[in-house]
Amino acid sequence: MVTRETDDLVIRVDGRRPLSAELVAAFEDLCDRVEDRADPTTVIMHASGAPEVPPNEDITIALVSKWERALRRFERLPAATVAVASDECGGVALEAVLATDYRIGTASLRLLMGRGESATWPGMALYRIVRQAGSAAARRAVLLGIPIMAADALAMRLIDELTVDTQTALTAATELAGAIPGPELAIRRQLMHDATAVSFEEALGAHLAACDRALRLASAETGR
Repeated sequence: MVTRETDDLVIRVDGRRPLSAELVAAFEDLCDRVEDRADPTTVIMHASGAPEVPPNEDITIALVSKWERALRRFERLPAATVAVASDECGGVALEAVLATDYRIGTASLRLLMGRGESATWPGMALYRIVRQAGSAAARRAVLLGIPIMAADALAMRLIDELTVDTQTALTAATELAGAIPGPELAIRRQLMHDATAVSFEEALGAHLAACDRALRLASAETGR
């Protein structure tokens, strides 16, 4: 389940609910609204909950593919994305949190890859958690389904801070993230991701393009 707030850049994801076309549409709509805005913006996500039963027959490969494309688009938005994760966090909630830029966790946070003998959730949470934390750090959670507790999630850098005052932490994180323009943040994010995925030679072109953009912007500022 996903809830759209009065503020149209705040979204709530309930990991207890299975993947659905409604969830995909909500993320696509959110991305549309962010990309249409000219002013600096920060997207806030509240996520909690984990599946209590295995995925059902309503979840198809086509639906999972659409979800992954929507989440990848969200991950590349020209805007800062900040998540507040609490209590049990698995399924779509975990996948969504792992696609954000800055993550705040509560003391009750438990990241769940799966429960007991239940089937592995059919998405890219496993990919992201291993890429972000490393295979050694993620091994017990991935192979044995052992929850990653809040302190361990912080040590693994899967979350950026723990707090008992989520509103104060969220306000501070939003101010921090909002200091960098969305397009600039998107470029930095992509260069960072490329650094772990492609060779130096492949990455060089993108870095040179970013350098050229920075020089042109500086020249435009100087010429004013």
